[in-house]
Amino acid sequence: MKSTGIVRNVDNSGRFVLPSELREIFGLKNGGGLVEVYVEGDSIVLKKYEPKCVFCGSHENIKEYMDKNVCSKCASKMSNL
Repeated sequence: MKSTGIVRNVDNSGRFVLPSELREIFGLKNGGGLVEVYVEGDSIVLKKYEPKCVFCGSHENIKEYMDKNVCSKCASKMSNL
């Protein structure tokens, strides 16, 4: 993992500010964008959220169905069942 050298304070509600430079790099516009939170050992990892198909993992042509992300190819295959 590469250190950015950025240190931020966490407030009483658990919030902190993600620097604008990092938001720009990762395409997280001001007031928008989703971030996933992961835990790796004793580290907290933030990752830009990109919806993917629950079946094949594709990030292309994603639609939400019953609170699940499904790509058009897998949806087509399911329609043949």
